[in-house]
Amino acid sequence: MIDRPLTLAGIAVLLLAWVGPLPGMVAGSFAAHMTLHMTVVGIGVPLLAAGIGPYMARHNWLRSQVALPIAVSILDLVVVWGWHAPALHHASRTLPLALAVEQLSFALVSMLVWLIALSSTTQTRRSAALAGAMALFFTSMHMTLLGALIGLAPRPVYGDHLHHAIGDLPALADQQLGGVIMLAIGGVIYLAGGLMLMARVLQRQAAT
Repeated sequence: MIDRPLTLAGIAVLLLAWVGPLPGMVAGSFAAHMTLHMTVVGIGVPLLAAGIGPYMARHNWLRSQVALPIAVSILDLVVVWGWHAPALHHASRTLPLALAVEQLSFALVSMLVWLIALSSTTQTRRSAALAGAMALFFTSMHMTLLGALIGLAPRPVYGDHLHHAIGDLPALADQQLGGVIMLAIGGVIYLAGGLMLMARVLQRQAAT
């Protein structure tokens, strides 16, 4: 059963992110680029996954397996860190096609992580919650680390975009703001999701 309000809310957030002003701002601001990234994977995709999770729970491949959460979490790490490598990051901020591919890859791997976390049946709820918590905790860890590395860097990491800094915000401050956005939205939301799932597991253990 699909939760229609959550599904529509997720679609609305994704449309706002991709059709709104943010894509046009990424060339001039690392913080805008990070805001776009976090809006997609930290707000839009989780809402959409929560909406379609009950329907997707019918599929055996999403249920409480150890290997799948590990594989998806590693894939998410590779995609997120890969697109923040200087060459790919430069492409995503200067080429519309590269930005589209980046955003699609972010959305797809994030959707896999959240579906594993939120898709369960009555019979698999406890084990699925453990698997989902593991995926969300790992994702929170690598997002927090990346955000900290970017935000605490003593100099701009993406030198090719120094001349694109907009307004009065220096390039380093813009980069630091982007790192804070990643920590505040990405790291916190994924951590909160993992803690919520672990609380569900502990409640079920106490009830048995």
